[in-house]
Amino acid sequence: MTQSTRFAGKTVIVTGSSTGIGAGIAKRVHDEGANVIINARNAQKCEELAATLEAERTLVVPGDVSKSAFADEIVAAAVEKFGGLDVLVNNAGVGGSSMLHKTSDDEIDRIIDINVKGVIYLCRAAIPHLQKNSGSIVNISSVSGIGGDSLLPVYNASKGAVTNLTRGLALQVGGMGIRVNAINPSITRSDMVEDITGNDALMQGFMQRVALGRIGEPEDIAAAAAFLASEDASFITGVNLPVDGGVSASNGQPNFMALL
Repeated sequence: MTQSTRFAGKTVIVTGSSTGIGAGIAKRVHDEGANVIINARNAQKCEELAATLEAERTLVVPGDVSKSAFADEIVAAAVEKFGGLDVLVNNAGVGGSSMLHKTSDDEIDRIIDINVKGVIYLCRAAIPHLQKNSGSIVNISSVSGIGGDSLLPVYNASKGAVTNLTRGLALQVGGMGIRVNAINPSITRSDMVEDITGNDALMQGFMQRVALGRIGEPEDIAAAAAFLASEDASFITGVNLPVDGGVSASNGQPNFMALL
């Protein structure tokens, strides 16, 4: 099969891209020809991923997306290195679960700063450069941004913000030729969810909700992100796309197939 070159000559920033979903997206668009900016707070892990990619088309910019100045810095670095910016993938994010009345101010700030402010700061910094190239923004939200979870109210709030930011921003910048979409994954294999996927009792109940009978893989999310970022999705904007194996298709009732 011929390798796709949908992103040949294009420059793509992927935040939170040293491991997991972000690494999957970075590798996917790089394989399709993109210049890729790899980002995470852990510089060593960024360099480890970069070592597997073509050096001329890869730039590592480690840093914390929750800092406004860093958003400007990573966009400037991409433009300086590759001459422009075509796609921003806001993947950096953190989890956090607890009873709300036991959640500290610091924990609330951590989740909102990275999951919400980080996305806003990066979009704000990228838009002037994307406007010149009629670019694309892909936000990685979550099914937790379109429905509630019993132990994740602050995380739900953060991902709900990303989900609706995607809609509002799409309306605002569509006339500038910029498309804005989001992906809403369910549990996807990564370091971030090892405590969940390693809990057999929890996963047994969860898997009854998954129509396709498995958890997501980074490659599943990467394929959807590459599609939304590409010209193949040139008339798609303001969409929040569940990539969840059918989890969000359920109304939450038991899996009645067990009655058969």
